[in-house]
Amino acid sequence: MQQEIIDWFEAEGRDLPWRQPYFTPWGSLVSEFMLQQTPVARVIPKLEEFLTRWPTPAALAASPSGDAVRAWANLGYPRRALWLHACAVTIVEKFNGEVPSNVEDLLSLPGVGPYTARAIAVFAYGGHEPVVDTNIRRVIARHNQGNADQGPPSTKRDLEAMEALLPTPDLSPAFNAGIMELGALVCTARNPKCDVCPIARTCLWKNSGYPEHVGPKKIVQKKYEGSDRQARGAVMKALRNAHTTVTTSELETRWSDQAQLGRAIAGLLKDGLIELVEDDCYQLPA
Repeated sequence: MQQEIIDWFEAEGRDLPWRQPYFTPWGSLVSEFMLQQTPVARVIPKLEEFLTRWPTPAALAASPSGDAVRAWANLGYPRRALWLHACAVTIVEKFNGEVPSNVEDLLSLPGVGPYTARAIAVFAYGGHEPVVDTNIRRVIARHNQGNADQGPPSTKRDLEAMEALLPTPDLSPAFNAGIMELGALVCTARNPKCDVCPIARTCLWKNSGYPEHVGPKKIVQKKYEGSDRQARGAVMKALRNAHTTVTTSELETRWSDQAQLGRAIAGLLKDGLIELVEDDCYQLPA
């Protein structure tokens, strides 16, 4: 299974910026932050802009956090921009401006969880660690466990399942990347392409006749349209475009539901994504 996936990945893997040999560990960290819950096609142009402006952690740390939030633009989940800025500051203060290479140090960085820490250790530094995202969990659930769906995540269980599959240290980075790519391109949540899957021959789910999923299912996120998340996005867009302070009355022209707008403003203030400069005037963090 491992060698089949590695061979397939070498032939079919996408030519993505963070897979190039010249890509820096800082670039890998920025890309991982951007790729959380955001499609690759939306990330690539923003990643290039971001790294051109801030090619090192020190460069970003020297800028106001609000600049990072503004540059994040429409990538969504702008708290990631604040975490990334805090990450850059921590890297400068505690790691001499160099992205650390081991999982323990990476986990000490703001906004870095088990997946991101291991992804940086493996993809930026060639570490021998199990990397687990939703695509990898789906491949393991189907091929090794015979389940149609991966179900809710469990960090301990998922890491153990992936660690059991890791090949030798020299091959584990390619295997980690390959199985992730396989889940993204072939073993997709809907309409998996079993006819071109390199491990279909040994897939327990396929060989069992594609049984329906039994057990807990993933939590489906509520629709975005008309949600509090969309209201927050409208507020953030107004402040990014204004380049100055914005009043509540100006924000009301962007979102008609005043109760929802109030919740959005309160939540953004709590998260540190906007600041109250003076009575009824808001701006991005300085």
